[in-house]
Amino acid sequence: MISVTLPDGSQRQFDHPVSIHDVAFNIGAGLARAALAGKVNGDLVDTNHIIEQDADIAIITERDEEGLDIIRHSTSHLMAQAVKQLYPDAQVTIGPVIEDGFYYDFSYKPGFTPEDLTKIEKRMHELVKLDIPVVRDEISREAGIAKFRSMGEEYKAEILEDIPKGETLSLYGQGDFVDLCRGPHVPSTGKLKAFKLMKLAGAYWRGNSDNEMLQRVYGTAWPDKKALKQYIHRLEEAEKRDHRKIGKNLDLFHLQEEASGMVFWHDNGWRIYREVENYMRGTLLNHGYSEIRTPQVVDRTLWEKSGHWDKFGDMMFTTASENRDYAIKPMNCPGHVQVYNQGLKSYRDLPLRMGEFGICHRNEPSGTLHGLMRLRSFTQDDAHIFCTEEQIQSEVSDLIDLLQNVYADFGFDDILVKLSTRPENRVGSDEVWDKSEAALETALNAKDLDWELQPGEGAFYGPKIEFSLKDCIGRVWQCGTIQVDFSMPGRLDAKYIADDGSKQVPVMIHRAIFGSLERFIGILIEEYAGSFPTWLAPRQVVVMGISEHQADYAKKITKELQNKGFRADIDLRNEKIGFKIREHTLRRVPYLVVVGDREAQDNAVAVRTRKGEDLGVMTLDKFAQTLQKDVASRGRLILED
Repeated sequence: MISVTLPDGSQRQFDHPVSIHDVAFNIGAGLARAALAGKVNGDLVDTNHIIEQDADIAIITERDEEGLDIIRHSTSHLMAQAVKQLYPDAQVTIGPVIEDGFYYDFSYKPGFTPEDLTKIEKRMHELVKLDIPVVRDEISREAGIAKFRSMGEEYKAEILEDIPKGETLSLYGQGDFVDLCRGPHVPSTGKLKAFKLMKLAGAYWRGNSDNEMLQRVYGTAWPDKKALKQYIHRLEEAEKRDHRKIGKNLDLFHLQEEASGMVFWHDNGWRIYREVENYMRGTLLNHGYSEIRTPQVVDRTLWEKSGHWDKFGDMMFTTASENRDYAIKPMNCPGHVQVYNQGLKSYRDLPLRMGEFGICHRNEPSGTLHGLMRLRSFTQDDAHIFCTEEQIQSEVSDLIDLLQNVYADFGFDDILVKLSTRPENRVGSDEVWDKSEAALETALNAKDLDWELQPGEGAFYGPKIEFSLKDCIGRVWQCGTIQVDFSMPGRLDAKYIADDGSKQVPVMIHRAIFGSLERFIGILIEEYAGSFPTWLAPRQVVVMGISEHQADYAKKITKELQNKGFRADIDLRNEKIGFKIREHTLRRVPYLVVVGDREAQDNAVAVRTRKGEDLGVMTLDKFAQTLQKDVASRGRLILED
């Protein structure tokens, strides 16, 4: 008798070996039809996998995360099959699952075109309709090499040659197509309901530029057509919101090769930057931080002492002068310890909080650079708290509240929280890491937050809590961090006098909220699609005269608004008022003020919004009050009493 235990704890007995499909059918015919794979004692297997002894079993469907990965990987094989049928001379290499889809690399001398993608996708749909069974087989390493060589698949043979001798491998076949794969796969091609080939790219074999350039075909796959349609819509929205395009259209910033990975801010963009920076400066002040400034270029010896030279050296820009080696700082932490070290500190001085808008430089590979989202020069809203072990919980708790409040001010209420623990390459003892990780976990649990564990993803000097923002189209952006560091203060000789008169090493809490100001502004550009809330908008108001007769009045109004602290501009061009309204609407200016003879006579203004809403004619004071209320709300909905 074989006993099968299901995820809900229930058990089913069978008097003979059974497959995953049999178990699913025993539960229900609908589940059997939906089954894509199974999980036996935690291991993923195909639906035809035979269970011969007692086991914990789960049925994997398209609703499971593993099910979606199986769909995508199976679709990559489907694409490879279609390619081989249409282009027999093409050689297959690898086809892994990636975020939201998959890719497959091919060696095909003529090269694929966009028109070829259309043909391939059409053939894939034809293969789906045939509902071809997917069959797993096993083969020895040596037999596998011979088989793929006989098929002309030299790349597959080369992959197998790197596998230890004597290994047994799994092959998956569907009709006339066979591929090397660990699996599992869907039971048949008919299970692949919704997919689309997206784009072509180049890729070196095994990522080595000395090897042949292959052609990479990207695709996406989803459980159903509705999910695929939603994904395509998100892509279209993301394209519309591309911060690089909006940045150019709104004259915010530009990038150029002569300063690769570094930003040229224009006036409009710099207004936004200053507003974000000043917001955080005020936040620092309100939460007991001092603002400091540390040098850009620091002697190598400090980076060696802190541990950065060994763990981060490849990312540093370096220089030399007068027989001394220097590095342009990639982060602010060692400099902050130097400020702490000036003057003996007592336990009564702690916690000591210091922040900096520190410009950092990192030698990121050119291929990873992406507008404001990945730069070589950026400004961190970096802060450090020096405290005792007893103060960790309260400080981390306050920081969690602070981060959530800041994100809400910028319109982000859906926050994902992750705890990243010790990486393989790290400094500090296991005992220190145990204390650090426990401190963060305790703080998260005390807040009753849902959080995800990320083993091995911490910084080299300490574990961290990561805060990621989900934007209006469902994308996730990692921004904030809280890190507990028991190592760096001691490495850099930081001390304080405890209440018993002894010298102790303070704990150092690293925190960033934006992460990088540049990247955060890039996120804001895409979140708002350039239509910033009034408090962030580079120009909050544009005053326009209907004709030249109102020029003096328009100048007067503009000046009064500027004196009240608003970012107001004037447009006195000899253009039709409709043209000017359309232009400033396209530039996403929140408020458009129009003045004609009547408004000038009545000392009033006619107000429109960029959304086309007509707010009517009002006094300048009333408009200023409306504007001030909008700015103060920071875009949040305020319910009237």
